[in-house]
Amino acid sequence: MSDKAIQKVLDHAREGLRARELFFEENAPQLVEIARVIALCLTEGGKVMFCGNGGSAADSQHLAAEFVNRFKLERPPLPALSLTTDTSILTAIGNDYGFDLVFVKQVQALGQAGDILVGISTSGTSRNVLAALREARTRGLVTLGMCGQFTAEMEPLCDHLISVPSKDTPVVQEVHIAAGHMLCHVVDHFLFESVMELGQGPA
Repeated sequence: MSDKAIQKVLDHAREGLRARELFFEENAPQLVEIARVIALCLTEGGKVMFCGNGGSAADSQHLAAEFVNRFKLERPPLPALSLTTDTSILTAIGNDYGFDLVFVKQVQALGQAGDILVGISTSGTSRNVLAALREARTRGLVTLGMCGQFTAEMEPLCDHLISVPSKDTPVVQEVHIAAGHMLCHVVDHFLFESVMELGQGPA
């Protein structure tokens, strides 16, 4: 068995563990507050929309499914959707208007004031995600960005920003899905396990 191949596995695992541990140590209170915002949005009849490209598109679909189906608790479905899944919409917009608007026009069609848009971009510079966040802001949606360590372009467009302290795209993606899982977990906590906490505000 190749020692070099085994070392690659161990090196990646260690880098991911370091990034994950640092992220959660620094951002646990922020994740709880974001989950509170999402839970309040859902109690008021809003929905959560996700968008991203490539692996971040897959994360968008994954997290929307966790809300609509379930995470750990047996509970009612929660309204969430991924803007990355309808190939007819994506190709029509891309063909007629350009790829930068594939999420913008869906936000225009589906977004309501008070909804939440989650824009996922490991680089923090994906033009169609940034454009969607910008459009969401103008329409009164709450904007949540998820990126790596480079935040300059995404931060001004976001009410909340989840930044992973890594330049390694796979590591950033791994922490993004872990953070998304924790948002699902804590939203369920607020809505179905400890509703009294939801009205208490940040600690």
